[in-house]
Amino acid sequence: MTSFSAYQNEIYLQGLGGVVPPFTTDPDALEQSARDRLGPGPFWYVAGGAGSGATVRANREAFDRVRIVPRMLTNATERHLGVTVLGTRLPAPVVLAPVGVQSILHPDGELATARAAAELGVPMVLSTASSHTIEEVAEASGDGPRWYQLYWPNDPEVCASLLDRARKAGYTALVVTLDTWTLAWRPHDLDQAYLPFLRGVGTAIPFSDPAFRAGLQKAPEDDLPMAILRWVQMFTGTDKSWDQLAFLREHWNGPIVLKGIQHADDARKAVEFGMDGVVVSNHGGRQVDGAVGSLEVLPSIVEAVGEQVDVLFDSGIRTGADVVKALALGAKAVMVGRPFAYGLAHGGQVGVQHVLRGLLADFDLTLGLSGHRSPADLGPDALRFA
Repeated sequence: MTSFSAYQNEIYLQGLGGVVPPFTTDPDALEQSARDRLGPGPFWYVAGGAGSGATVRANREAFDRVRIVPRMLTNATERHLGVTVLGTRLPAPVVLAPVGVQSILHPDGELATARAAAELGVPMVLSTASSHTIEEVAEASGDGPRWYQLYWPNDPEVCASLLDRARKAGYTALVVTLDTWTLAWRPHDLDQAYLPFLRGVGTAIPFSDPAFRAGLQKAPEDDLPMAILRWVQMFTGTDKSWDQLAFLREHWNGPIVLKGIQHADDARKAVEFGMDGVVVSNHGGRQVDGAVGSLEVLPSIVEAVGEQVDVLFDSGIRTGADVVKALALGAKAVMVGRPFAYGLAHGGQVGVQHVLRGLLADFDLTLGLSGHRSPADLGPDALRFA
């Protein structure tokens, strides 16, 4: 049994020797610290949202409207955080969300994140928009659990090739992002005219793919502009339909999860079309301005499909208390994105580990101090709504 809360004691004991954490454990201060370290392009690519940023704010405001009601004398000294999600046994109900172009934050990018996740035994979801190839990140993951996130290309042969590569490289679950078939209006990125893909950053997976390269007259390393043009035409601008999910099922023999679900009817459709799970997510507020906070819609989606498929939650997780709230409202596990990305910017693998160990320790402690011994103990009765 892993005691994630031990990280707190480790920090305090190291303090006796004059050693303090490599950077802040405060999630709000962490974002500001990352802003100080990064240029405006990379920082806002991670931190920014669509339009006015209303959905980014709505995600956090939704958490603020839910309060934990602690219970006493529940024998919560020892806690067991492990869960099974999508057939993967996890030491805690936390997964690293797919975050693209991580090399803009640290030279090691996804390789550092994969190593950090593997050290802690939590799955990393590799983005199609990675700075490194599927195979390179798999090697960095070693024996660690790994899932693959698909930005669904318009070319069926390229799509099948990506899925085949992921399967052969040991990725066990497929996370299909539905809400980003074209980019939203993102003022912070637009003001900097900053889109890394147009510079060939975050394109390592398609540019290394044999089916993608077969459609080029010259290799990407010999004619980058034409490769980028093919990438743009293939990965942006075209929405898909429910009946096309059959293609993914045909080419992927493991669990398939749909990410970006915000309505109970869409969750029911996911079940109807044979999916194994959904991720309740609004892409961290980066796609639809003025949208509902993800936590607000989580209960209705859990009620609709929670007994049939795994429901995961994403968008707004910052603290251990946030994890407790999402689990109490029915999520099987949560995905965390921006915080680990900020950790990556501070110190590569060590930075990601520090952020994740802090979040897991916070969750472990908050779970126990609120009177619960495992995620299975959590339910809506642990909360009060403002």
